Amino acid sequence: MKGLYLTALLMAGALAASSALADALPATGNADAAATRALEQRRALQAAITDLESEYGAYSPVLPERLLSLGLALQAEGRHAEAAAVFKRGTHLARVSTGLYSTDQLPLLESEIISLQALGDYRAVDERQRYLDRVQSKAELTPEQRVRGLLQQGDWQRQAFLLSLDEEPGLRLLQMWEYYRLALSEVLEHQGEASRDLLRPLYGMLQAQYLIAGYRWAEAADDFGNGFSGSSTRPLANSYLRDNFSKGQAVLKAIYDLERLHSDTDPSAPARARTLMGDWLLFHGDREGAMAEYAEVFAELADDTAAQALRAELFGEPVPLPALEGIDVHGPLAVEGDGDILLGLAVAADGKVSNLERLDDSGEANGLANRLMRALRKTPFRPRFDLASGTPVATDNLVMAYDSKR
Repeated sequence: MKGLYLTALLMAGALAASSALADALPATGNADAAATRALEQRRALQAAITDLESEYGAYSPVLPERLLSLGLALQAEGRHAEAAAVFKRGTHLARVSTGLYSTDQLPLLESEIISLQALGDYRAVDERQRYLDRVQSKAELTPEQRVRGLLQQGDWQRQAFLLSLDEEPGLRLLQMWEYYRLALSEVLEHQGEASRDLLRPLYGMLQAQYLIAGYRWAEAADDFGNGFSGSSTRPLANSYLRDNFSKGQAVLKAIYDLERLHSDTDPSAPARARTLMGDWLLFHGDREGAMAEYAEVFAELADDTAAQALRAELFGEPVPLPALEGIDVHGPLAVEGDGDILLGLAVAADGKVSNLERLDDSGEANGLANRLMRALRKTPFRPRFDLASGTPVATDNLVMAYDSKR
């Protein structure tokens, strides 16, 4: 059997074409027309699968391809429980038809994980991620496929940590670092040290180091069961913590060098990376070094209107650290400031928080509000800079809004 990836792409293209056609129809009846087409498409796929089973049996080598198409159709309708079951069956049949570690399983597994994520069944996601990892590690993949798989596994370890799926979530961070490190090595080997594709694993490694630094690791007396205890995890954690600052700095230096090399793609990227270098210093308590780094970036952003706009974006208001996409450790921030938990605070010129208080009069979500306040008291902020003088200044009456239902 072959062509599962192509089928998935063709299926996605067909769905996109259906969407585009729906957009072109008159406003009245759009939803009904789209639903009718989706239903007809799904029924045709189900009929084709039934015919194949009747003619060739339940283990027809063509079935996984059809099951992938059916699963994608169900997924597009939001019927994720049914889609996940279809993808799982397709994976089993692909394994039987083409081997234990065949690449034909990959699009089915990846699609099943998407539906399980949509259902919020993270335990099942974790189980399928583990199986996906086994297939990816033994299948004959191209370098691009290996990198993609390693990055996806690193992303999942980050999410599993943030979801606290384990009694000792910190082990996920060590796995997260390792997956991104392996992806970096793969890109280096096949594309060289100047490849822009190095940035994706490097940013993942930086995320891991931030999370490692901020996590409260188990003490020797802690016992988590399942074979894990503080005495077994603490030495491993210590080795990562010991090198945390220097590893983060090395990663940031590599990011900055690459962003400068490819600045024609995004002219603002080097300044952003340099600002992240200051953030790393401030996060680790080196306020003097951080302020010097920020001052240099601020001075560089004076040439034109675009540079000055970037300067205002980076330094126009206090920013809680880490300011890194993918690791939202500051709680469920409300969209457009409309939240049920409102916290007021002041941020000093050196980034320290003071005068923290709850401003909303809601009696709900007290537990979350208290946790957020405890976290904010320990959070360093990149301070606001006076845009005229270029000096860090204190900010009073800052309000942060959270949505406890997110």
